[in-house]
Amino acid sequence: MKILCISDHIDPLVYTASIKERFKDIDIILSAGDLPQDYLEFVVSTLNKPLLTVYGNHNLEGLRNLKRRGEISLPWTTSRTGEIHIGSKVRKENGLIFAGLGGSMRYNNGDNQFTNFQMKLEILRLLPRLIINRIFHGRFLDILLTHAPPLGIHDREDLCHRGFKDFLWFMRIFKPKYLIHGHIHLYDMASVRLSHFLDTMVVNAYSHYVVDTEEK
Repeated sequence: MKILCISDHIDPLVYTASIKERFKDIDIILSAGDLPQDYLEFVVSTLNKPLLTVYGNHNLEGLRNLKRRGEISLPWTTSRTGEIHIGSKVRKENGLIFAGLGGSMRYNNGDNQFTNFQMKLEILRLLPRLIINRIFHGRFLDILLTHAPPLGIHDREDLCHRGFKDFLWFMRIFKPKYLIHGHIHLYDMASVRLSHFLDTMVVNAYSHYVVDTEEK
């Protein structure tokens, strides 16, 4: 399966009339946050593939709309632009099991920011579904989609861009094949985008990156 991962930057290679040709073999789209709603709408409507998303710490119009309509706590919600919000939720799509954890480290008390303890509580919300998956599907999940990275992997020293410690615990216990995150901008093509942590490939989705699950 080929997955188009996007986050944080409107990529001219994606936001173009040739998107259908360039990404014709894509099966599913993942947004790791901080992207405007009109960009997401363009991607999902043009490629006509499922788009699963978590929200970051910017471009939160979609998240605020879900909260205003009282839909944020539903098992999952589809926005008017077509993306499926999986923040603090678990969803099976195209045969793969996804879980989502949006937001960044709390640095200025803004929306969708969390302390390490608050993120631990968000992870605990996933546990019942993860355990059910292990019983009935033989695995907890395949892919964890986050906005922030794990602590010490692709993150930065400043509080805003520091990763969450409990994402490391999550990977140790639940062993997702991939953790796909955004939030960390890559301005240098030599910057590290892929890292291994135990059984998990950690992918920085900045701008865009295509994951081929058959290659892992």
